[in-house]
Amino acid sequence: MNSDFSNTQKQYLEGFFTGMKQRGGLPFLGQNAAGQFTDSPAQAVEETVHGTPIDDLCKEELIKHEQNGLDVWDTMMADSEAERFPQGGDVFRYKFHGMFHVAPAQDSFMLRMRIAGCALRSHQMVGIAEMAEDWGGGYADITTRGNFQIREIMPKNTISTLMKLDEIGLTSRGAGADNLRNVTASPTSGFDPEEVLDVLPYAKAMHQAILNNRDLYGLPRKFNIAYDNGGRVSVCADTNDIAFYAVRVGEGQGVEPGVYFRVQLCGITGHKQFASDCGLLIKPSQAVPVAAAMIRVFIEHGDRTNRKKARLKYLIDNWGTEKFLEETQKKLTFDLVRLPLEQCEPRVRTLQHGHVGVYDAAKAGTNYIGVVIPVGRMLPEQMKAIAKLSETYGSGDIRLTAWQNLIIPDIKDADVEAVKAEILKIGFHYSSTTISGGLIACTGNAGCKYAASNTKSHAVQLAEFLESEIELDQPINIHLTGCHHSCAQHYIGDIGLIGAKVKVGEESIEGYAVVLGGGVEERQAIAHEIFPGTTFAELKPLLLKVLQTYLGQREAKETFWQFTRRHSADELKALFAA
Repeated sequence: MNSDFSNTQKQYLEGFFTGMKQRGGLPFLGQNAAGQFTDSPAQAVEETVHGTPIDDLCKEELIKHEQNGLDVWDTMMADSEAERFPQGGDVFRYKFHGMFHVAPAQDSFMLRMRIAGCALRSHQMVGIAEMAEDWGGGYADITTRGNFQIREIMPKNTISTLMKLDEIGLTSRGAGADNLRNVTASPTSGFDPEEVLDVLPYAKAMHQAILNNRDLYGLPRKFNIAYDNGGRVSVCADTNDIAFYAVRVGEGQGVEPGVYFRVQLCGITGHKQFASDCGLLIKPSQAVPVAAAMIRVFIEHGDRTNRKKARLKYLIDNWGTEKFLEETQKKLTFDLVRLPLEQCEPRVRTLQHGHVGVYDAAKAGTNYIGVVIPVGRMLPEQMKAIAKLSETYGSGDIRLTAWQNLIIPDIKDADVEAVKAEILKIGFHYSSTTISGGLIACTGNAGCKYAASNTKSHAVQLAEFLESEIELDQPINIHLTGCHHSCAQHYIGDIGLIGAKVKVGEESIEGYAVVLGGGVEERQAIAHEIFPGTTFAELKPLLLKVLQTYLGQREAKETFWQFTRRHSADELKALFAA
């Protein structure tokens, strides 16, 4: 025995090991199905993650089980100091902090932020611009969840970037991996004269609940939540896992008249499914608790063995909506109220391009101006100029949209023309009937290993070509996405393009399959494929013909969506082939 032990310690250890030897091994410690501790192996159950045996977990779940992604900060610090990229499971864990190593497309990091309710202050816009020019690639991209991404960040700058983000009052915690993504809200919340409820406070409250509850990280799969104010501009809430829609209920409907939320579940347009109303009518004050309860039901019962079946949609497909609501009810102190949707007042129609152009605001004598940011890409000097514009003529408030554009509110009537002129000087515009006004594109193969085509570059080229050849008098949305993940949600575009490699002789050329007739809200529809893989060179004249045919054969001032929905897929193919 080691001479460093005292005689008393030696006697204790001798007795301990003698007892263990007689017993035949170390004392057993386990837990039964109820979570109680036991010394009997027969009563113990094998270790699980929310009921899933460790041996059955998929790769990403094993990575999370080995170490929570929130606990990788020290490793990130060490990697940054050594100027190295993460290895093994840490590549996934970094995403818990919004840092994505996007090799091989770019051997660098992409930072995805959280911007609660899509609302920014001017100083935060300036801070993001400084991060992009100091540590990024000299640009930042607005995403379809109303936040920003910065690319081309090298390992040595990751910690500086995250610290700066914190200093300007923003965060990226949980912006990637199996977490609750940026909580979105109608971009006109608080100043929309037609809104039912200002939903920005609810989005911000949900944002804070996520940040301050550790158990709301490490879900079975990513999860999206949106709040719709019932006003002019869509936030594409019906594409989210949980969508809260502000509604009014009048007299004689069996509940107290007033403003409530309807709850929709299971939007996942990459899988061709919109969220649908689940029958609930909840008070606004109940929205965050209901979301928290639903998320925890998903955490406890979602599939952790198969990534392809791990979204909320698949849990509810398996259980049915009623069982999901029953499990949610168990986690709430108040009763969930049911009311048929038709007993609520109908939602006002959204403006298809209501996020672009000049509109009157709720406060008399003020306006908001929607600015077109082609494919969401901004240079630092443009970001700083927009920030200054919002300070000089507005209140310093800036709203990002699900359409990769932005809105500047609180512009006085007398200042509208001056702001419009400044927007043009910055290099942007505010026209809702141009192609670029409804152009949405994912990162593409310039920055994403999954993408088959260079979507952002192609989108800009496509817009320039079409705008030089044709003039439209109705808004139109064109969505370009690089792969089946559908980050640009091509299925909800008037025209949707999904990247494809097209065989030309012995070569594979970048191209797209074309779907037509998608939409959200009252125009809700999943687009139909009309043209299979088409090279980008062939795509430009093809879409020009599509738009020319639409203008030549539409009824009166029919929108493109109305035109395409009036015809079957086969009829459209025949029309455009003529």
